[in-house]
Amino acid sequence: MGWIGKLLSGGGDKAAHLTAAAAPEAARQPATITEIDAIYYRWLAAAGSAQAPAEQQILDELARLVREPVAGAALIPRIPAIIPQLMRTLQDENMSAAKLSAQLAQDVLLVAEVYREANRPRYHSRYNASPSINNMEGAIMLLGQNGMRMLLARVAFRPIVSMQSGGLTIRTAPLIWRQSEKCALAANLVAPAMQANAFDAYLAGLMANVGLVVAFRLIDQMHAPDAFPQSDAFIAQVFAQARILSVRIAELWEFPVSVTRAIAQVGQADADPQALALALGERLSKLRMLVDTGRFPADDPFVMTGLSKAELQVFDKLADDEDDDEE
Repeated sequence: MGWIGKLLSGGGDKAAHLTAAAAPEAARQPATITEIDAIYYRWLAAAGSAQAPAEQQILDELARLVREPVAGAALIPRIPAIIPQLMRTLQDENMSAAKLSAQLAQDVLLVAEVYREANRPRYHSRYNASPSINNMEGAIMLLGQNGMRMLLARVAFRPIVSMQSGGLTIRTAPLIWRQSEKCALAANLVAPAMQANAFDAYLAGLMANVGLVVAFRLIDQMHAPDAFPQSDAFIAQVFAQARILSVRIAELWEFPVSVTRAIAQVGQADADPQALALALGERLSKLRMLVDTGRFPADDPFVMTGLSKAELQVFDKLADDEDDDEE
């Protein structure tokens, strides 16, 4: 069994890591997304060695939700109704701060989020702004069009990805949300070099995990106690079906075609630039999560192999202690 195989077996992490370190440089290949997903899933679920008997039942139910996405969407709250209206305004390059301010005033929570963001120390040091912003139009001007887009997207998705239900979801929800934010940021950062739309890449990064949230809710409801499904075949199917479900729900919510297409095409040989940006964002964000939580050291070959200098720079920007300084 190779070093990646030992990692995927669930146990023997230390032995597998030593095997990886000892492997000849020429023999190492970049980790595939399937391998990363398997380790990411087992880390999220903290799976033990027991084999759960409910794997096929869970996959059958997930497949049903893919065929009936309205039922899948019903398991998670819809984004606030005001968000699509705000997003349309923000797509207008000639947007009016006054118009956007009037729209924001319809949602007290959004107003609070905008003020909180505009009053973060990094904006005052970066733009030499007033120590306290207490005017909505001033906050909008300070954050700028792109800053407002990203802020509203995060606010819209937070309740979806961080919702809680059973024990597994309660444990994994904050981790999935954190990875979603990192994925969105990474996809946004790499998009320009790939001739992809940066904001669509950001939206796709946040939306890509919605199907996974539904999948974990199903696992919560149907798994055998203390025996979370964890076979390689099951994990691969969960991620594949969850991706399709994310696409179906995004279509129901009338997301741009470029966003739904990007999510659907990840991993395909003929993927367009938008999908390539998302795929790289997913890879970098999952590896970053595994490093930041101590699953791997940052210089482990499993993490580093295949990443270019520019990609490593984005990977560094995703570190937990830097997230608050980068948008």
